[in-house]
Amino acid sequence: MRLVILPGVFRPHSDSRLLARHLRHEVEPSSSVVDICTGSGLLALTAARSGAKTVMAVDVSRRAVLATRLNALLNGVSVEAVRGDLFGPFAGRRFDVIVSNPPYVPAIHDALPTGGPSRAWDAGRDGRALLDRICVEAPAHLRPGGRLLLVHSDVCDAERTVALLAAQGLEADVIARERGPLGPLLAARRDELARRGLIDDDAQTEELVVVRGQVPDGCSPLPGGTGMELLRSG
Repeated sequence: MRLVILPGVFRPHSDSRLLARHLRHEVEPSSSVVDICTGSGLLALTAARSGAKTVMAVDVSRRAVLATRLNALLNGVSVEAVRGDLFGPFAGRRFDVIVSNPPYVPAIHDALPTGGPSRAWDAGRDGRALLDRICVEAPAHLRPGGRLLLVHSDVCDAERTVALLAAQGLEADVIARERGPLGPLLAARRDELARRGLIDDDAQTEELVVVRGQVPDGCSPLPGGTGMELLRSG
């Protein structure tokens, strides 16, 4: 796969590649797929190249949307890329597969950046500002039997992701773990994250996790918003 990375668009790292490997197993010829926080479009292109019937992608960044469109043309696949905030452009729509590698790096402040490169990785003080929203909002956009695939660092609490999806009525579990060196963004904030108790003082590695949530066959997902009490308690 060939990718053009425009200035200001986050270059795919090992987390996206890990998620892409598992996404290929979820896509069928009849699948409709949406890639949330698409960035360069790697995951959307992976779904299209794996034979999905329709593929959509969304990002809040105009440059990311443009990059995804260019990369789809470059690789000869069909992807409809739109600008928007998570599921905002897809009101009332449901998909067979939702995939996302959202920003998840714990930041100095809870306020999310509104521009600049940090918008691609900063996600509030616990790194879950977007993860929590996706867990709560995604099930309402899944068809019966539909699946959600998410990747993030174990620094952001994989068990919380599984619990939020389960609270929505999904069958959820961690399906992949991959340990490697602490990413450069986390490494740069190691002292601050250690003070908050998110990592050990001498941490040198992190574990990437892929979480899968599925609507049980024959069931409909719960309306978006279920699980908010779990968010508040956290």
